[in-house]
Amino acid sequence: MTFDYDLFVIGAGPAGLAAAKKAASFSVRVAVAEQEALGGTCVNRGCVPKKFIVHAADFALQNQMAHSYGWSECPRNFDWTYFIHSVHQQIESINYSYFEQLQKAGIDLIRGHATFIDAHTINIDDRKFTADKILIAVGARPMQSPIPGIEYSITSREMFNLPYLPERLAMIGGGYIGVEFASMMNAFGCEVTVVETDDMILSGFDDDIRSGVQQSLKNRGIEFFTNCSAEEIKHGGDEGLLLSIAGNNSITIAADTILVATGRIPNTKDLGLENAGVGVGDKGEIQVDADNRTTQENIFAVGDCTNRLQLTPVAKAEAVTFANIVFGQKSQKLNYDYVPSAVFSRPEAASVGMTEAKAREKFGESIKIYRDRFQPLLFKLGNQDEQAMLKLVVEGESEQILGAHMVGENAADIIQCLAVAISKGITKQDLDDTIGIHPTTAEEFLTLN
Repeated sequence: MTFDYDLFVIGAGPAGLAAAKKAASFSVRVAVAEQEALGGTCVNRGCVPKKFIVHAADFALQNQMAHSYGWSECPRNFDWTYFIHSVHQQIESINYSYFEQLQKAGIDLIRGHATFIDAHTINIDDRKFTADKILIAVGARPMQSPIPGIEYSITSREMFNLPYLPERLAMIGGGYIGVEFASMMNAFGCEVTVVETDDMILSGFDDDIRSGVQQSLKNRGIEFFTNCSAEEIKHGGDEGLLLSIAGNNSITIAADTILVATGRIPNTKDLGLENAGVGVGDKGEIQVDADNRTTQENIFAVGDCTNRLQLTPVAKAEAVTFANIVFGQKSQKLNYDYVPSAVFSRPEAASVGMTEAKAREKFGESIKIYRDRFQPLLFKLGNQDEQAMLKLVVEGESEQILGAHMVGENAADIIQCLAVAISKGITKQDLDDTIGIHPTTAEEFLTLN
């Protein structure tokens, strides 16, 4: 059978774009379908605009410390509308850059919502396209809590389109998305409240990271209601929105904006996967094997729409691996054991490898923990109670480093560099034998005892 394309990619986010460009480098005919802006969630309503907001918030935090460093105090105002307009201009520039890359690579971009007719045929606005191989890279979408009044809330998708900064922001969910927005909005002067069902924020991270970030944000004035769940949202007229919570505290929180950040679910609804024989799990996640192949032999899936790690670099790595295996005839496997991750709150947090709890579960009491807490040099002049935390999880006998965790300035960059060494089997002695750069926070990893 003759097909229109050798590869048809559904979704032009980081994974879809990476797979399309890599496949095209092997001289195969490639098309990409996308119904929204190129770049997916990360570029348009996730990592990139969020990092711009982090930088803007940093100016606010630095301004608070400036007087301690000899700078005279002067009134400054933050123009949210101007800032967000600038962010969107940058995003549009990135979108256009992706479009140019597709054109240069000879990849056809087809606009519209794609649905399966069968395992080799895609429908887009009553146009049919056939392909030998199909890759699903549709990402994930914010999960909405099924509570009364949820229509009054927003998700991270709408945060970048707020017409003004809310004076009072209530956050449902204490995962990395909720914590990052809580930190940023607090720096802008918003009154922030976080509701979390667990006993601490940042579930899945090492407990020392969870407690360190939570305590620091609490010191900055953010109010936390842990072991609590959202029950109902009402419009309270002049009082604004009213969020009722239950659990350790049963109260009503008044807010101007309520952000739901309770996680993300695969964006696989209305794709017609059943028409192609593609199996999904209970949450709509596409089931794939080690080679990213679905239950249909010629259909593959990568990124957040599968049942693996929901991180942009992971999605891109899976996409390139897929193209290398299918079109480059290369044998390649991804190692998910040492994928670093970060929380761009202030203080920043980052991790790679095993948490202490996971290590104890696997190795028992033979593991060793090296940990230190201290006040970074930056905060000493301002007499701010800001603590950095560095932690290594080490296998007892070999002293191989199983995990590294950090709370403090530049945590993401420091852990990113450590991730290379840890993935190669570095030991605690290797760190001890390395000479550091002084004075830096990173050098403290070389002297932990």
